Amino acid sequence: MEPTKVTCPDCDAAERLEFNRRHFLKVVSSTAAAAASASLPLWATPKVEAAATPESPAETAVKALYGTLNDAQRKAICFPWEYQDKTRGLLRTHVSNNWQITEPHICSDFYTKEQQHLIHDIFKEIINPEWYGRFVKQLKDDTGGQPWGAEQSIAIFGKPGGGKFEFVMTGRHMTIRADGHSRQHVAFGGPIFYGHAASGFREKVGHPGNVFWYQAKMANIVYEMLDSKQQKEALLARRPQESAVEFHGAKARHPGIPVSEFSSDQKDELEHVLKALIEPYRKEDGTEALACLKRQGGLDVCSLAFYKEGDLGNDGEWDNWRLEGPAFVWYFRGTPHVHVWVNVGDDPALPLNAKG
Repeated sequence: MEPTKVTCPDCDAAERLEFNRRHFLKVVSSTAAAAASASLPLWATPKVEAAATPESPAETAVKALYGTLNDAQRKAICFPWEYQDKTRGLLRTHVSNNWQITEPHICSDFYTKEQQHLIHDIFKEIINPEWYGRFVKQLKDDTGGQPWGAEQSIAIFGKPGGGKFEFVMTGRHMTIRADGHSRQHVAFGGPIFYGHAASGFREKVGHPGNVFWYQAKMANIVYEMLDSKQQKEALLARRPQESAVEFHGAKARHPGIPVSEFSSDQKDELEHVLKALIEPYRKEDGTEALACLKRQGGLDVCSLAFYKEGDLGNDGEWDNWRLEGPAFVWYFRGTPHVHVWVNVGDDPALPLNAKG
């Protein structure tokens, strides 16, 4: 169903928000509040906050939305928990860089105004409030200037309020989830995706206007701190397929340099990168990701890789990099524009449905 040209709540004001360095430093430093003690690594804190529950704000809004759906709407966007799609397999766990999980767009006459507001509330509750304006900018840039919800769609699996359930929202450069911890061994409700093409399909050196590029700049600070031997181990010629974010387990040799070989100051800097990676999403999901990482052994069981392939401008500021552990993959593919694939759990045997 074709989207109507409507503007969803609060979007106009949010689109005028601009990201600046002072705000970024404030937000990144505040993310450390998730730790119980500043003297310990973020993932190693003795107390990790609980994950989202069925009563969390996003999940409460999902339940409210579900209650407003008529039979025709439920037939179109609601599925059993284990629903298998003919082409995508277990649809609930699928992730891609540009896809529609169902046909109806959020801002179309398929949904009532009340339902559009509820979906918007879910979206706002899944992300960090400090990131609302930047996500709206990303969605507008990546849909040719369309307002929020014009080219995104949703699905609900299971029955909210009656056992396991999951809300999934998709579109170009976005897959986000809210599941109230229905899946106990994964963070973010399952694999997620974020990206941005801020200035056309092929971004320029430095990715001007890209809301996620600062994460790569922080990772490059870690690379610059490595000595020549470490840099040689960390820098690889060819990057992997971008959707290759399945888990390989504790016995696998992950690409790049093991974090266990880092000095204390190098590890501290990588901690700042980790904080920046989880920062765009709600606190519950970030702390759940940290808890999953902690159960694997923390950053010491991970490896960090940078890739020569796709280096924009051949300037040695690596646009493509990957942080990987037994059940942790954060793959930042920066060319021709930013695609970031995320898969975090605490069980390396968990399946993945990913498609580039």
